[in-house]
Amino acid sequence: MQGVAVILEAPERIALRSLSLNPLAAVDVRVEIDWSGISSGTEKLLWTGRMPQFPGMGYPLVPGYESVGRIVDAGIEARGRIGEWVFVPGANCFRDARGLFGGTARHVNLPQARAIPIPSSLGRDGILLALAATAHHAIALGGVPDLVIGHGILGRLIARIAIATGAGAPVMWETNPARRDGFGYQVMDPASDERRDYRVICDASGAPDVLDLAFARLAKGGEVVLAGFYDRLSFAFPPVFMREARMRVAAEFSPADIAAVLELLDIGVLALDDLISHARPAVEAIDAYPQAFTDPDCLKMVLDWRAI
Repeated sequence: MQGVAVILEAPERIALRSLSLNPLAAVDVRVEIDWSGISSGTEKLLWTGRMPQFPGMGYPLVPGYESVGRIVDAGIEARGRIGEWVFVPGANCFRDARGLFGGTARHVNLPQARAIPIPSSLGRDGILLALAATAHHAIALGGVPDLVIGHGILGRLIARIAIATGAGAPVMWETNPARRDGFGYQVMDPASDERRDYRVICDASGAPDVLDLAFARLAKGGEVVLAGFYDRLSFAFPPVFMREARMRVAAEFSPADIAAVLELLDIGVLALDDLISHARPAVEAIDAYPQAFTDPDCLKMVLDWRAI
Protein backbone atom coordinates (compact mmCIF):
# COMPACT_ATOMS: atom_id res chain seq x y z
CA MET A 1 0.00 0.00 0.00
CA GLN A 2 1.07 3.58 -0.68
CA GLY A 3 0.70 6.30 1.94
CA VAL A 4 1.14 10.07 1.69
CA ALA A 5 3.62 11.33 4.30
CA VAL A 6 5.70 14.33 5.24
CA ILE A 7 9.32 13.56 4.54
CA LEU A 8 12.39 15.46 5.66
CA GLU A 9 14.78 14.83 2.78
CA ALA A 10 17.60 16.81 4.44
CA PRO A 11 17.84 19.67 6.92
CA GLU A 12 15.36 22.40 5.90
CA ARG A 13 14.20 20.33 2.91
CA ILE A 14 10.69 19.04 3.34
CA ALA A 15 8.21 17.43 0.96
CA LEU A 16 4.89 15.63 0.85
CA ARG A 17 5.33 12.30 -0.92
CA SER A 18 3.65 8.98 -1.47
CA LEU A 19 5.66 6.22 0.22
CA SER A 20 5.30 2.44 0.29
CA LEU A 21 4.08 1.01 3.60
CA ASN A 22 5.28 -2.31 4.94
CA PRO A 23 2.58 -5.00 4.91
CA LEU A 24 0.42 -5.46 7.99
CA ALA A 25 1.65 -8.14 10.37
CA ALA A 26 -0.86 -10.24 12.30
CA VAL A 27 -0.72 -7.92 15.34
CA ASP A 28 -0.60 -4.65 13.38
CA VAL A 29 -3.25 -2.02 12.79
CA ARG A 30 -3.54 0.55 10.03
CA VAL A 31 -4.52 4.01 11.21
CA GLU A 32 -5.96 6.71 8.99
CA ILE A 33 -4.54 9.89 10.52
CA ASP A 34 -6.77 12.98 10.77
CA TRP A 35 -4.45 15.27 12.73
CA SER A 36 -0.73 15.36 13.48
CA GLY A 37 1.23 17.81 15.60
CA ILE A 38 4.57 19.45 14.88
CA SER A 39 7.00 19.38 17.81
CA SER A 40 8.91 22.63 18.34
CA GLY A 41 11.56 20.69 20.30
CA THR A 42 12.78 17.45 18.76
CA GLU A 43 11.41 18.14 15.28
CA LYS A 44 13.03 21.57 15.21
CA LEU A 45 16.37 19.85 15.80
CA LEU A 46 15.59 17.48 12.92
CA TRP A 47 14.66 20.44 10.74
CA THR A 48 17.85 22.37 11.50
CA GLY A 49 20.09 19.30 11.28
CA ARG A 50 21.21 19.63 14.91
CA MET A 51 19.50 16.48 16.17
CA PRO A 52 22.01 14.30 18.08
CA GLN A 53 22.57 10.81 16.75
CA PHE A 54 19.95 8.29 17.82
CA PRO A 55 19.13 4.80 16.54
CA GLY A 56 17.18 5.34 13.33
CA MET A 57 18.49 8.87 12.84
CA GLY A 58 19.28 9.93 9.29
CA TYR A 59 17.67 11.40 6.18
CA PRO A 60 15.28 10.99 4.45
CA LEU A 61 12.93 10.45 7.37
CA VAL A 62 9.27 10.76 8.29
CA PRO A 63 8.91 12.86 11.48
CA GLY A 64 6.07 12.97 13.97
CA TYR A 65 4.98 11.35 17.23
CA GLU A 66 1.77 13.30 17.88
CA SER A 67 -0.94 11.88 15.62
CA VAL A 68 -4.57 10.87 16.07
CA GLY A 69 -6.90 8.96 13.80
CA ARG A 70 -9.06 5.88 13.34
CA ILE A 71 -8.08 2.25 12.85
CA VAL A 72 -9.29 1.30 9.37
CA ASP A 73 -7.63 -2.10 8.87
CA ALA A 74 -5.74 -4.67 10.92
CA GLY A 75 -3.90 -7.96 10.89
CA ILE A 76 -5.77 -11.11 11.75
CA GLU A 77 -5.03 -10.86 15.49
CA ALA A 78 -6.16 -7.23 15.75
CA ARG A 79 -9.33 -7.15 13.63
CA GLY A 80 -11.47 -6.41 16.65
CA ARG A 81 -9.94 -2.96 16.96
CA ILE A 82 -11.11 -1.64 13.60
CA GLY A 83 -13.05 1.57 14.14
CA GLU A 84 -11.23 2.71 17.30
CA TRP A 85 -10.06 6.32 17.63
CA VAL A 86 -6.41 6.19 18.74
CA PHE A 87 -3.33 8.20 19.53
CA VAL A 88 -0.24 7.23 17.49
CA PRO A 89 3.14 7.95 19.15
CA GLY A 90 5.02 7.31 15.90
CA ALA A 91 5.43 4.46 13.46
CA ASN A 92 8.21 2.68 11.60
CA CYS A 93 6.39 1.40 8.54
CA PHE A 94 7.84 3.11 5.46
CA ARG A 95 10.02 1.26 2.97
CA ASP A 96 11.53 4.35 1.35
CA ALA A 97 12.35 6.49 4.40
CA ARG A 98 13.62 6.17 7.92
CA GLY A 99 10.93 5.96 10.57
CA LEU A 100 12.44 8.11 13.30
CA PHE A 101 9.09 8.95 14.95
CA GLY A 102 7.26 8.36 11.63
CA GLY A 103 3.73 9.49 12.53
CA THR A 104 3.19 12.46 10.19
CA ALA A 105 1.33 10.70 7.39
CA ARG A 106 -2.19 10.00 6.21
CA HIS A 107 -1.85 6.27 6.86
CA VAL A 108 0.52 4.39 9.16
CA ASN A 109 0.92 0.76 10.18
CA LEU A 110 2.05 -0.05 13.70
CA PRO A 111 1.74 -2.82 16.32
CA GLN A 112 -1.65 -2.63 17.98
CA ALA A 113 -0.05 -2.22 21.42
CA ARG A 114 1.28 1.18 20.32
CA ALA A 115 -2.12 2.44 19.10
CA ILE A 116 -3.53 4.00 22.28
CA PRO A 117 -7.34 4.25 22.52
CA ILE A 118 -8.50 7.77 23.40
CA PRO A 119 -11.93 9.44 23.46
CA SER A 120 -12.96 10.60 20.00
CA SER A 121 -14.42 13.68 21.71
CA LEU A 122 -10.86 15.00 22.10
CA GLY A 123 -10.69 15.53 18.35
CA ARG A 124 -7.50 17.28 17.29
CA ASP A 125 -6.63 18.03 20.94
CA GLY A 126 -5.74 14.34 21.22
CA ILE A 127 -2.39 15.09 19.54
CA LEU A 128 -1.37 16.74 22.83
CA LEU A 129 -1.33 13.42 24.70
CA ALA A 130 2.43 12.94 24.21
CA LEU A 131 3.24 16.41 25.55
CA ALA A 132 0.84 15.99 28.45
CA ALA A 133 2.47 12.66 29.29
CA THR A 134 5.90 14.34 29.06
CA ALA A 135 4.70 17.01 31.50
CA HIS A 136 3.35 14.36 33.85
CA HIS A 137 6.63 12.44 33.67
CA ALA A 138 8.64 15.52 34.64
CA ILE A 139 6.42 16.08 37.67
CA ALA A 140 6.49 12.41 38.66
CA LEU A 141 10.28 12.39 38.41
CA GLY A 142 11.18 15.55 40.30
CA GLY A 143 8.01 16.38 42.23
CA VAL A 144 5.74 19.34 41.60
CA PRO A 145 8.09 22.24 40.80
CA ASP A 146 8.03 25.56 42.64
CA LEU A 147 9.07 27.29 39.41
CA VAL A 148 8.56 26.41 35.74
CA ILE A 149 10.69 28.22 33.16
CA GLY A 150 8.87 28.71 29.87
CA HIS A 151 5.16 29.17 29.25
CA GLY A 152 5.05 27.43 25.91
CA ILE A 153 2.97 24.33 25.31
CA LEU A 154 4.96 22.09 27.68
CA GLY A 155 5.10 24.67 30.47
CA ARG A 156 1.35 25.19 30.26
CA LEU A 157 0.73 21.46 30.52
CA ILE A 158 3.01 21.17 33.56
CA ALA A 159 1.03 23.94 35.24
CA ARG A 160 -2.32 22.37 34.31
CA ILE A 161 -1.29 18.93 35.58
CA ALA A 162 0.05 20.42 38.83
CA ILE A 163 -3.31 22.10 39.37
CA ALA A 164 -5.26 18.98 38.30
CA THR A 165 -3.44 16.84 40.87
CA GLY A 166 -4.27 19.29 43.66
CA ALA A 167 -0.79 20.75 44.13
CA GLY A 168 -1.65 24.23 42.90
CA ALA A 169 0.08 26.24 40.22
CA PRO A 170 3.86 26.75 40.35
CA VAL A 171 5.43 30.12 39.66
CA MET A 172 5.63 30.49 35.88
CA TRP A 173 8.31 32.45 34.00
CA GLU A 174 8.05 33.65 30.41
CA THR A 175 10.21 36.21 28.58
CA ASN A 176 7.76 36.67 25.69
CA PRO A 177 4.99 39.09 26.77
CA ALA A 178 2.58 37.53 24.27
CA ARG A 179 2.81 34.20 26.13
CA ARG A 180 2.09 35.46 29.62
CA ASP A 181 -1.60 34.59 29.50
CA GLY A 182 -2.39 32.16 32.28
CA PHE A 183 -5.06 29.55 32.89
CA GLY A 184 -6.08 30.66 36.35
CA TYR A 185 -2.51 31.39 37.43
CA GLN A 186 0.06 34.18 37.10
CA VAL A 187 2.87 34.21 34.56
CA MET A 188 5.84 36.46 35.36
CA ASP A 189 8.69 38.15 33.55
CA PRO A 190 11.84 36.54 35.09
CA ALA A 191 13.36 40.01 35.49
CA SER A 192 10.60 40.96 37.94
CA ASP A 193 11.16 37.94 40.21
CA GLU A 194 13.78 38.41 42.94
CA ARG A 195 13.23 35.07 44.65
CA ARG A 196 16.33 32.85 45.01
CA ASP A 197 15.12 29.97 47.16
CA TYR A 198 13.21 27.71 44.79
CA ARG A 199 13.36 24.09 45.88
CA VAL A 200 12.56 22.48 42.51
CA ILE A 201 12.85 24.32 39.19
CA CYS A 202 11.58 22.66 36.03
CA ASP A 203 12.75 23.94 32.66
CA ALA A 204 10.20 23.68 29.87
CA SER A 205 11.84 26.24 27.60
CA GLY A 206 14.52 24.11 25.99
CA ALA A 207 16.82 27.14 26.04
CA PRO A 208 20.53 26.25 25.76
CA ASP A 209 21.56 28.79 28.43
CA VAL A 210 18.87 27.93 30.97
CA LEU A 211 21.12 26.27 33.56
CA ASP A 212 22.93 29.45 34.64
CA LEU A 213 19.56 31.15 35.09
CA ALA A 214 18.04 28.23 36.98
CA PHE A 215 20.96 27.44 39.32
CA ALA A 216 21.15 31.09 40.38
CA ARG A 217 17.60 30.87 41.74
CA LEU A 218 17.82 27.58 43.65
CA ALA A 219 17.70 27.11 47.39
CA LYS A 220 20.62 25.20 48.92
CA GLY A 221 20.27 21.54 48.01
CA GLY A 222 17.66 22.35 45.37
CA GLU A 223 17.12 20.55 42.08
CA VAL A 224 16.73 21.53 38.43
CA VAL A 225 14.60 19.18 36.30
CA LEU A 226 15.19 19.39 32.56
CA ALA A 227 11.94 18.59 30.75
CA GLY A 228 12.88 19.92 27.32
CA PHE A 229 15.18 18.48 24.66
CA TYR A 230 18.57 20.12 24.16
CA ASP A 231 21.41 20.05 21.68
CA ARG A 232 24.11 21.03 24.21
CA LEU A 233 24.07 22.53 27.72
CA SER A 234 26.75 24.21 29.85
CA PHE A 235 26.84 26.15 33.10
CA ALA A 236 29.12 28.05 35.45
CA PHE A 237 30.22 25.83 38.32
CA PRO A 238 30.47 28.19 41.35
CA PRO A 239 26.68 28.78 41.83
CA VAL A 240 26.08 25.02 41.62
CA PHE A 241 28.88 24.33 44.10
CA MET A 242 27.65 26.91 46.61
CA ARG A 243 24.13 25.54 46.55
CA GLU A 244 25.07 21.85 46.41
CA ALA A 245 22.57 21.75 43.57
CA ARG A 246 21.26 18.69 41.80
CA MET A 247 20.16 18.23 38.21
CA ARG A 248 17.75 15.63 36.89
CA VAL A 249 16.90 14.85 33.26
CA ALA A 250 13.35 13.79 32.41
CA ALA A 251 13.54 11.36 29.51
CA GLU A 252 10.74 9.85 27.45
CA PHE A 253 7.31 9.46 29.04
CA SER A 254 6.12 6.00 30.04
CA PRO A 255 2.83 4.10 29.54
CA ALA A 256 2.05 4.92 33.18
CA ASP A 257 2.24 8.64 32.36
CA ILE A 258 -0.18 8.22 29.47
CA ALA A 259 -2.57 6.27 31.67
CA ALA A 260 -2.38 8.94 34.38
CA VAL A 261 -3.12 11.75 31.90
CA LEU A 262 -6.06 9.85 30.40
CA GLU A 263 -7.47 9.35 33.91
CA LEU A 264 -7.16 13.07 34.70
CA LEU A 265 -8.98 13.84 31.45
CA ASP A 266 -11.65 11.24 32.15
CA ILE A 267 -12.53 12.60 35.60
CA GLY A 268 -12.63 16.14 34.25
CA VAL A 269 -9.84 17.81 36.24
CA LEU A 270 -7.54 18.27 33.25
CA ALA A 271 -8.40 19.97 29.95
CA LEU A 272 -6.39 20.22 26.73
CA ASP A 273 -8.41 22.99 25.11
CA ASP A 274 -7.02 26.37 23.99
CA LEU A 275 -3.50 25.03 23.52
CA ILE A 276 -3.44 24.50 19.75
CA SER A 277 -2.91 27.91 18.19
CA HIS A 278 -2.46 27.07 14.50
CA ALA A 279 -3.80 24.47 12.07
CA ARG A 280 -3.00 24.07 8.38
CA PRO A 281 -3.95 21.50 5.74
CA ALA A 282 -1.30 18.80 5.37
CA VAL A 283 -0.72 19.90 1.76
CA GLU A 284 0.76 23.10 3.24
CA ALA A 285 3.35 21.21 5.31
CA ILE A 286 6.24 22.85 3.47
CA ASP A 287 5.14 26.19 4.96
CA ALA A 288 3.71 24.89 8.23
CA TYR A 289 7.02 23.50 9.53
CA PRO A 290 9.04 26.75 9.29
CA GLN A 291 6.12 28.66 10.80
CA ALA A 292 5.92 26.25 13.73
CA PHE A 293 9.60 26.82 14.49
CA THR A 294 9.97 30.55 13.85
CA ASP A 295 6.63 32.27 14.46
CA PRO A 296 6.57 33.50 18.10
CA ASP A 297 2.76 33.53 17.98
CA CYS A 298 2.63 29.82 17.10
CA LEU A 299 2.15 27.93 20.35
CA LYS A 300 1.27 24.63 18.66
CA MET A 301 0.86 23.77 14.98
CA VAL A 302 -1.21 20.83 13.74
CA LEU A 303 -1.61 19.42 10.24
CA ASP A 304 -5.07 18.47 9.01
CA TRP A 305 -4.94 15.30 6.87
CA ARG A 306 -8.67 14.86 6.29
CA ALA A 307 -8.70 16.26 2.74
CA ILE A 308 -6.03 13.84 1.48
